[in-house]
Amino acid sequence: MERETAPQLSRRLGRADLRAVPETRRALRELLRHWGGPGRSEIAELLTSELVTNALVHTDEGAVLTATVGPRALRVEVRDFVGRLPRPRDPDPQESTNGRGLVLVYSLADDWGVRPCDAGKSVWFELDAEAA
Repeated sequence: MERETAPQLSRRLGRADLRAVPETRRALRELLRHWGGPGRSEIAELLTSELVTNALVHTDEGAVLTATVGPRALRVEVRDFVGRLPRPRDPDPQESTNGRGLVLVYSLADDWGVRPCDAGKSVWFELDAEAA
């Protein structure tokens, strides 16, 4: 009997190519078209775009995105090639958009973390298919 593989999205993201953010959102939306309860895929899109943006803005290298749909959860990893670990920070109320990425991930993901790699790190989150 052949084992079914989990649906997956994998993308190599070019250095500082911020066009990759909306392209990644569209590809993830297609992957998650029949996944999850109400609002779950929108949260996944938001968190994925935050991780992709962080990797492209805060490193001088490209990144690799992997999103895997499991039976009960989605796991998204964005691997970059810089060893410096990200740290959530308190957003400056004077800045309208900067400094909120990891705060959103921390607040909305069911689980998240940072995994050091041989070259760089992988920042990941998991999101249950149904709201907790």
